[in-house]
Amino acid sequence: MPSAEPIKLLLVDDVRANLLALEAVLKRDGVELFKVQSGSEALELLLVHDFALALLDVQMTAMDGFELAELMRGTERTRGVPIIFLTAATTDERRSFRGYEAGAVDFLIKPLDPQILRNKVGVFLELARQKQELAGQRDELKETADRLASALGRLQAHSDNSPLAMVEFEPGGRIIAWSKGAERIFGWSAAETVGKRTSDLRWMHEDDTHAFMSPEILTARERRSVQVHRCYRLDGSVIDCEWYNSALLDGAGKLVSVNAQILDITERKRAEATQKLLIGELNHRVKNTLATVQAIATQTLRHNGDPAEFTANFSGRVHSMARAHSMLSNATWAGADLAELIHDQLRLGSADESRVKAAGPEVQLPPQLALHLALILHELGINARKYGALSRGEGEVALTWAVDNDLLRLSWAERGGPPVRAPKKRGFGSSLIEQSVKAEGGTARVTYRAEGISWEIALTLSSPMAGDYAHKPIHAAPIENAASQGSAAASSGAMLEGLSFLIVEDEPLVSLVITNVLEDAGAEVAGTAGTVEQALELIDTGRYDCAILDGNLKGRPVDEIAAALTRCNIPFLFVSGYGRAGLPQAFAKAPVLGKPFTMVQLLDAVHDLMPRQSTVIQLRK
Repeated sequence: MPSAEPIKLLLVDDVRANLLALEAVLKRDGVELFKVQSGSEALELLLVHDFALALLDVQMTAMDGFELAELMRGTERTRGVPIIFLTAATTDERRSFRGYEAGAVDFLIKPLDPQILRNKVGVFLELARQKQELAGQRDELKETADRLASALGRLQAHSDNSPLAMVEFEPGGRIIAWSKGAERIFGWSAAETVGKRTSDLRWMHEDDTHAFMSPEILTARERRSVQVHRCYRLDGSVIDCEWYNSALLDGAGKLVSVNAQILDITERKRAEATQKLLIGELNHRVKNTLATVQAIATQTLRHNGDPAEFTANFSGRVHSMARAHSMLSNATWAGADLAELIHDQLRLGSADESRVKAAGPEVQLPPQLALHLALILHELGINARKYGALSRGEGEVALTWAVDNDLLRLSWAERGGPPVRAPKKRGFGSSLIEQSVKAEGGTARVTYRAEGISWEIALTLSSPMAGDYAHKPIHAAPIENAASQGSAAASSGAMLEGLSFLIVEDEPLVSLVITNVLEDAGAEVAGTAGTVEQALELIDTGRYDCAILDGNLKGRPVDEIAAALTRCNIPFLFVSGYGRAGLPQAFAKAPVLGKPFTMVQLLDAVHDLMPRQSTVIQLRK
């Protein structure tokens, strides 16, 4: 607090000696004395200075003390200045009345008693000091109030512009503050919320109200906390919110209020869920791809005993998959153009265009169908090059396609190759084509004529993205690379004699591998399905001892299939690239075999699944 200004006293007497005497008696630290010898001089000083007390001599020439006092009382500035009259004349009642009427607080008779004078003046000095202190305190309070108002203004401005909702509660849950941010996030205005309890508003989710108002939050033991609650908006929608709570306590440790700074994290939660889903989907795709590559290796080895031939065939099929993946990645997995896919898989160029001709409308294929069709086209191409029309210089291939009511029909016809006879047993290429087409809900029919082999394939465009279907011919050059098929059956690790299996798997190569492993172990694969609808139909019409169930079919959950198997008392195990977290929650205890898997792992999983009393499985490892 700054040092106090001196207290000012006005001494008015037309006798200089009297002024000096008064100065001698009243002079002290912190007091400033102003001495004048006339009323006019006194009035000039009164207009400039604030006096704590005026001592006026009554008997003065030109203007006596009473007249000066009356002039002082007539002016707003000087009306409140206390006056003590000094007089050498005996005061009668009339003079006293006039003096008090003029505003006097006292009369002192000359000669003055110094001590009485000091005591009387001291009272007014003390009052002036107190007034001065109060004025200083008032100024300090005003300055503090101004700073506080400024700080509150800044805080309010920041609060209003903050993405956080700031809400303050009494210990009982009554809302005492509701920011602009809260209005923006939740929809209610401050007028609609302040003074109400949380239970009066359908604001906090029923499951979370008790958690927020729990003793841990509303006591001194929990000064700060972070919680996640669900809240309702005014429109009834539910949002996820992160609450940063602070408890305000008084000096005795008693709770005064709880301040909650609330952040809407709905979008963040959705992003986290999406990220988790994408990571799971990526994991699933990678594992499915690995399982497919593993299946290609297994089936290629099964039909090719020569290492060099195995290497050539396996590499060709893997490269076919890789090219299809690259094409889909370039299109951000939105789909693939059929003509481009044909050109890429058959390795079409400008040379010898007359040997391979392809024509059909513009068709955009869904990603999964594009991957399966890529392997189909690769198998058709390498078979034609190795055994069929393209193995001779005069041979040719005609590939045409059309779209009819969302049904894609492809025709592959070879002419001019070696004489064709129907094989005694099906090779891997034929099985792959048929399984891939079946997985897409389509049909495949092969015809062996003397002049050449032909295929008629029908596939459903589940998400039709065809163009105007205007025919656009494509001419092809000779197909590069060659492949052959042989047979080398892999030995299984178990005997499952007499058991009937249902396989539900949308990856045809994986389904083919599972079929081979089970059949090599003596089981019968009584049904295979690549879609939910196919699986439900097979369960309804067939009888099975066990089922192998993919965890996801073309992006669709398999809850219905698992439920149908359970109702029919058919034991099953999940085969999935997602892991248990991506499987139906109602069947959390069902066994899971992760992709990719080995033959032994599959047989072990089946062994653990089958009821011991109904079958005995002998493992040969």
